[in-house]
Amino acid sequence: MLGSNGLAQSIEEGAYLTAAAGCKACHTQPKGAGQEYAGGRALDTPFGTFYTPNITFDPDTGIGRWSDADFVKALKKGISPEGFHYFPAFPYTSYTNMTDRDARSIYAYLKSLPPVQAPNKPHDIGAPFSWRWLQWGWKILFFKEGGSSVPVIQSSADRGNYLVNALGHCGECHTPRNALGGIDRDLYLAGSASGGEGELVPNITPDKETGIGDWSKLDMVSFLETGMKPNFDDVQGTMEDVITHGTSKLTKEDRTAIADFLFSVAPVKNKVKK
Repeated sequence: MLGSNGLAQSIEEGAYLTAAAGCKACHTQPKGAGQEYAGGRALDTPFGTFYTPNITFDPDTGIGRWSDADFVKALKKGISPEGFHYFPAFPYTSYTNMTDRDARSIYAYLKSLPPVQAPNKPHDIGAPFSWRWLQWGWKILFFKEGGSSVPVIQSSADRGNYLVNALGHCGECHTPRNALGGIDRDLYLAGSASGGEGELVPNITPDKETGIGDWSKLDMVSFLETGMKPNFDDVQGTMEDVITHGTSKLTKEDRTAIADFLFSVAPVKNKVKK
């Protein structure tokens, strides 16, 4: 069991990791329509509309009856405490690469917050995509479970890889999906016409024509803090919330690590359009 000092440290680490993982941006309705982490944000996808759940520790409408093992299992395996498979609108396919320690720190932070009674909204998706029993088959096709060990960090780009692909789950939005909702690995980070709220999601590979190849790393570091692009246009939509509640809370070193990683991936030419 953690002592008071250990628990306080875990909560502090968890607050930072929760920001890096984008939890508040997804699990809070935009523009003050709901309370923090109480869910209800609509995610419009080609398969229907998903509503994010309440992840406060309310025992009846949130995750207040969950153990830390339940939380880690949900986050990294996509399985609820009751044993059903989550839809991949929940980015467990990226979170699976998170360390168990980081997952438990996020749990400790969420547990420290005030519980909010807010019933979850049912998803608005049609058959066959609404059939939960089919998710096990989806996982066979598209899900590779990660481990629990600490990743080897030998460079800033390695740290950026962990932030982008495990915590930040950037590829979940910035990569197009196939007809079954699986990530198109050939277009990794190359943008999507079907973002989480029906938005165009830009190419963030270092392609000079269609991606961020004409940005500098300092441009990216600044963008992740302020939301201001090199052309002085400010970001809008979902990414505005991601920056406000997430990447702007990171240290300059971690924002630099993200930039180092993004500029290390192979450039992919992909002009994103409807």
